Amino acid sequence: MNARALVAWNVRRIRVDRGIPQEQLAFDAGIDRSYMGRIEQQKENPTIDLLDRIATTLGIHLSELFAEPAKGATPPKPMSRGRKPPRPSRDRK
Repeated sequence: MNARALVAWNVRRIRVDRGIPQEQLAFDAGIDRSYMGRIEQQKENPTIDLLDRIATTLGIHLSELFAEPAKGATPPKPMSRGRKPPRPSRDRK
């Protein structure tokens, strides 16, 4: 697995494990949400300074973004879509 794939895998894994929406991580790290999405999709090549900000925001050491996943590990699943919690249904008469 190349470095860009490792970063994408680990950012998503840690973010989802901690229940942090992509939008919130991007905001806290001071970057655009769409850019964060492209990092997780391996479409961007972030600088080491940006990776350091993301790691700091996640509360991890920078090296954790380059940790190899266990053999046979399944890719991290995305969080559920949507920014607002579901609205309770109303009883209609």
